Amino acid sequence: MIATPLQIDTSVSEPLNVLDLTPDDALLVLAEFMAGAGEARYRAAQVFARLWERPVHSFDDMTELPKGLRAQLADRFTMPRLALQERQRSSDGTEKFLFRLHDGQSIETVAIPEGNRLTLCISSQAGCALQCAFCATGAMGFQRNLTPSEIAGQVRELRLLDPPLLATNIVFMGMGEPLMNWKAVDPVLTLLNDPRALGIGARHITVSTVGVLPGIEALAARKEQFRLAISIHAPSDALRRSLMPVNVKYPLADVMQAAAAFDRRVTFEYVMLDGVNDQPEHAAMLSTLARECRAFVNLIPLHPGGSLGFTPTPGPKIAAFARAMRARGVEVAVRKSRGLDIAAACGQLRTERLGRRLPVVTEQHDDVHVP
Repeated sequence: MIATPLQIDTSVSEPLNVLDLTPDDALLVLAEFMAGAGEARYRAAQVFARLWERPVHSFDDMTELPKGLRAQLADRFTMPRLALQERQRSSDGTEKFLFRLHDGQSIETVAIPEGNRLTLCISSQAGCALQCAFCATGAMGFQRNLTPSEIAGQVRELRLLDPPLLATNIVFMGMGEPLMNWKAVDPVLTLLNDPRALGIGARHITVSTVGVLPGIEALAARKEQFRLAISIHAPSDALRRSLMPVNVKYPLADVMQAAAAFDRRVTFEYVMLDGVNDQPEHAAMLSTLARECRAFVNLIPLHPGGSLGFTPTPGPKIAAFARAMRARGVEVAVRKSRGLDIAAACGQLRTERLGRRLPVVTEQHDDVHVP
């Protein structure tokens, strides 16, 4: 499924945020603008190339354009920046960025180098409504959804650094539940993947969800081979409900059915909590679920900076858990802990800098979207 083209009213006087538009929509609007300005149609493609592929800070930096045209573009359009509030670098090369938004909200982005790859972990919401017991983002509560330009803009901002950080892989594993903001995430996937924009291969883009079923169906309906990761974290309804309140609305059996129906390989994300979900019986139960869905399992050491009272499972115990699953025919990896010497737990840096804020009650907030 391709993102539905936007209905754009070109008669309004308010400048249009061109970074919120898919490539097709942006090129259409820019072409109409160029025609009205008496400029050649190819100028639209020139401008668009400077939004994402070879981004610039402002329209005035598009020096291949006549100065008068740059001024006209700045009057008609905006391409807002995310303000870099803080940048931390770990001894292992992991970097964390805290970006401040126009309304004072802040979001986090993590850059994880690994050989020739650079994976960006990006946020889709300011805060999160799901209140998973072990997650620092969930503890801060939900503030608002991000716009397409605020989500894809995280990737753009790192391209604008000197030297630039050019992502090879994207994971929607930062702040928020991306499938509860599908209205914005859908066009962002197009911007990330389209070779005219950020040009990252679909198989290198992973959307992580706690199991928002309508969103999984919407992702599956897209023709591109985007990857799906499901945060399982417990192999039974009773335990999962105690850790993840969303399991009441989307119980494990329904999530497993959706995972089995997804036509690409699914990854299970499983945070290891000492004495909670890391016993031999949990390994056996998780193996059964993974075999039913032909899922790959990522065992994730709990980052102590965002543990919220939980204790990380010791390394040898995680290794034994992984061996038990492999013995049952499941492909398993233990994720390497990164950024342990910086505030790299999801939501940790934002909370340290901004403190707790009163959450928005999502039942009364009509900007929380599922398909």
